[in-house]
Amino acid sequence: MDALHWILPVLAAVFAAAANALATVLQRRAALSVPQSQGFRPGLLLDLVRHPVWLLGILAVIAAGVGQAVALATGPLALVQPLFVLELPLALLIASLFARRAMPGAQWWAVAGVVAGLGLTLVALSPAGNRTDVPADRWVPALLGSVVAVVALTAAGLRRPPGRTRACCLGLATAICYSLSAALMKSAVHELDLHGPRAFLTSWETYGLVVTGLAALMLLEHALQGGPLVASQPALTLGDATVSLVLGVLLYEEDVRAHGWWLVPELLGAVLIAVGVLSLARAESPEEAVGA
Repeated sequence: MDALHWILPVLAAVFAAAANALATVLQRRAALSVPQSQGFRPGLLLDLVRHPVWLLGILAVIAAGVGQAVALATGPLALVQPLFVLELPLALLIASLFARRAMPGAQWWAVAGVVAGLGLTLVALSPAGNRTDVPADRWVPALLGSVVAVVALTAAGLRRPPGRTRACCLGLATAICYSLSAALMKSAVHELDLHGPRAFLTSWETYGLVVTGLAALMLLEHALQGGPLVASQPALTLGDATVSLVLGVLLYEEDVRAHGWWLVPELLGAVLIAVGVLSLARAESPEEAVGA
């Protein structure tokens, strides 16, 4: 993919990642203001909707959705969704601003590692292709596999008491829903662009997007309430990037340079991302330090 063709999808994806990071912090602050639930409680959303902070978070989610739609309409899934790894450092930075407490130097180095690793990996992979027509024989196994994984992770998470393990499992389940939503959004936006609003509203991908989006929203709220941000957010962002990369290749036949000497910078970038994320996951977030 030509570097000039990366500009719009990359800018739109970075904007969406920043909006999602803001939404995550706002939604977590709202989630911590309601009683913790030991099980899956749909009424949690009814409790949260009465909080202005949570509603601001939803507005940020909508803005992120617009940015994501633009990015997916103009770039490959394997390029756009991995950029959402930036949500983690952005979320921690935003949380530190809300808490009025600067992040320590070690966290800044971890953030730098995540950003450098992401850039190195994407440049080496050089995702290309913008196919939008996916046959049913590819959608069916992707949908079934995703549903099974989400159910299993949700069940595993809800069996655990509130803490890092629960937040991580629910964060991974949310990540799969986000990845599937992005894949469905890419097809739905293509219908809108090619055939207009009527085709968009009658496309099964549009309704699949609504279902997976609502499932992601519900799971996200329970993940944020179920444990610390530094447990749920790494699982969410890294899981989203990994699953989306796989879906981009399997569903949309996107090309990546996962061969030859390109594997060296790709692995180095992946290591930088992993080390940075694990460092951030072990660290105390600014909002936890002040009991936000």
